[in-house]
Amino acid sequence: MTFFAATDPAADRAEVFVRYLDYFRESALDKAGSLSEEALRSSPLPSGWTPIELLQHLRHVELRWIEWGFEGRAVPEPWGDRRDDRWYVAPGRSFADVADALRQQGAHTRAVVEGHDLDEIGAPGPRWEGAPPASLERVLFHLLQEYARHVGHLDVVVELSGGSIGE
Repeated sequence: MTFFAATDPAADRAEVFVRYLDYFRESALDKAGSLSEEALRSSPLPSGWTPIELLQHLRHVELRWIEWGFEGRAVPEPWGDRRDDRWYVAPGRSFADVADALRQQGAHTRAVVEGHDLDEIGAPGPRWEGAPPASLERVLFHLLQEYARHVGHLDVVVELSGGSIGE
């Protein structure tokens, strides 16, 4: 897959959304990938979340909003990124495994966006908790803000942990 800069001219709004999602996803992976294994699985923050947990969380955010939400698919563990009311990654799960799952989820998101109109309304289902389903555009807007916010969080943790600094 060819990645374009998020600010390169795009054919339409849908392409703008997927380019920014690709950009933020790869930014998160690059930042976390600059850390040692120890720094990936530890936290300099009082809240205690770790960079690898944040990556797993982002994968599940896309899963929840695109597959479980917009597509209305049955998802066995939509909250599989949580255990005991916090983010969780099994100790044996590698950075490569988490990164691969996040990229695969991103490829699925791109396929959904390319196959639907932005104003299309999602399927009813448990994700919406009885509320009307959202449009694809609203779902994508939510994903973008989620990624932007968490990449900013990751910037701080990576800097505190001695990883790469910069955009």
